Amino acid sequence: MIKDILNERILVLDGAMGTMIQRLELSEEQFRGDRFIDHPCPLGGNNDLLSITQPNAIRNIHEQYLLAGADIIETNTFSSTSIAMADYQMEDLAYELNYESAKIAKETAQKITTQNPDKPRFVAGAIGPTNKTASMSPDVNDPGFRAVSFDELFDAYREQVAGLVEGGADLLLVETIFDTLNAKAALFGIQDYYQEKKINLPIMVSGTITDKSGRTLSGQTVEAFAISVSHIPLISMGFNCALGASQLHPYLKRLSKLTPFHTSIHPNAGLPNAFGEYDQTPQEMAVLIEQFLDQNLINIVGGCCGTTPDHIRLIAEVASKAKPRKPQIPYHA
Repeated sequence: MIKDILNERILVLDGAMGTMIQRLELSEEQFRGDRFIDHPCPLGGNNDLLSITQPNAIRNIHEQYLLAGADIIETNTFSSTSIAMADYQMEDLAYELNYESAKIAKETAQKITTQNPDKPRFVAGAIGPTNKTASMSPDVNDPGFRAVSFDELFDAYREQVAGLVEGGADLLLVETIFDTLNAKAALFGIQDYYQEKKINLPIMVSGTITDKSGRTLSGQTVEAFAISVSHIPLISMGFNCALGASQLHPYLKRLSKLTPFHTSIHPNAGLPNAFGEYDQTPQEMAVLIEQFLDQNLINIVGGCCGTTPDHIRLIAEVASKAKPRKPQIPYHA
């Protein structure tokens, strides 16, 4: 269904989960809940854990984005791999985190869809990059060292995929890709799970251009990144995070000319200030997004760091007046 809708109109992705969670100013005790009161290490800042310890808070954030006009909401699972959860000594919780997060998002999406059946809502299983890179060494004195292997990434991602799909995700979003080798492990994990279960949910891919060099952290240009993941029949390819809309504009323009897939963009609310906060207002961001729309560059649009339901509401308004991009390059499977 979502593939058909993409041919008819621009779809709106939600905004930042982390920004909304930070606004709640939750205590260490609230992060722990009753279940993890005796956990041996601090849990404050483990946002994904809130799907278990504070599910109503996550449900409320999802609902705010849906009511603001989002067609697609992301699960609260950006760091829900055994690799990333090792920071909190919660590796064994990975499957449950993904399953519960997807379940919460699905129930909320279904609730809002029931209220307006003419505007179906979808759940994207959010798959983040983990906190390790397979392409580069974290040790400047040992360039050949790797903190994680491809096989370890594959196993972690496949577990995450299982939880997301079995919890009710409608599609999967491999996002904030700074190392394409990590992303390839995620895509391999997705394909392996799909093959076993004989399913074929849509897959979105979103990379991160880290600075004005126009490259990912692992050194790929827009073109190299696109070629590296185009062997998978994706529903969309795009960029998110690291930069604001104006900084991402030239890179999405290049991508839109070369990819046979639909394109997506969910930038930050500008660049962070000296305190790490995002100052770009919803009105300012909507004006910048309108430029993408006027140039017919995108099919899916939303927000990343610093964005809120107010940002998404105005983005949805401008997106509703624009026509979706029509990929000019045929895709050959």
